[in-house]
Amino acid sequence: MAHKKGAGASRNGRDSNPQHRGIKRYAGQSVTAGTIILRQCGCHHRPGFNVSLGKDFTIFSLIDGKVKFESRNRVSVYPEPATSEASN
Repeated sequence: MAHKKGAGASRNGRDSNPQHRGIKRYAGQSVTAGTIILRQCGCHHRPGFNVSLGKDFTIFSLIDGKVKFESRNRVSVYPEPATSEASN
């Protein structure tokens, strides 16, 4: 008779939850303030205008506007121009 467990089934039951990283809003999409644009591991993309960086390197919008991915891995949000529909 074996004096050790063969498969170790009771010891192998650990796994971490997925982190769901990646781009959540693409260039040209409209976002509201507080919307997560990008979740990343490390600071690969840097915050630009009107966005901020969370403690887990999440980039999120500070204003309502449109997302723009600029040169040198910079992500910005620019406000949309106001349209006057009441002028009819």
